[in-house]
Amino acid sequence: MEMALLWLLCVILIVLGLAGTVLPVLPGTLLVWAGIVLGAWIDNFEKVGLVTVAATSVLALVAWGLDYAAGLLGAQRAGASKMALLGAAIGTVLGLLMGLVGVLFMPLVGAAMGEYVARKDEAHALKVGLATWVGIMVGLLAKVVLAFVMVGVFVAALLI
Repeated sequence: MEMALLWLLCVILIVLGLAGTVLPVLPGTLLVWAGIVLGAWIDNFEKVGLVTVAATSVLALVAWGLDYAAGLLGAQRAGASKMALLGAAIGTVLGLLMGLVGVLFMPLVGAAMGEYVARKDEAHALKVGLATWVGIMVGLLAKVVLAFVMVGVFVAALLI
């Protein structure tokens, strides 16, 4: 019975983690990774060994890094000012309070507003806002893909 509950917790962590890759409240890749480590531990690291855990750990770190770096890189490629980056960060925090739509679009608004305050150029501010948003969306997509790769590696290790 105890073993079944541990496996259930493993699955719950992974499912919540997959949801968390798009929901701002949950630490997606961290939960997926925790579920994988729990699954490996339950099985005494026999089927899911240390190499698999290390590989999924690297994937989790890459996903986490991409999530934060992608928006910044998008903004920088568009020539964003420090005010735009600050605006994107403020927009992201405010977006957390507004749910999924806020998380998706408030960084764009924040970056555009920050860039407008810095340069008073509406066209450039819009360009920076859109580049920031595209970067964030690319990071989000990469995080989702990497989370599913992590799960695939885990499942393959369990089955093979």
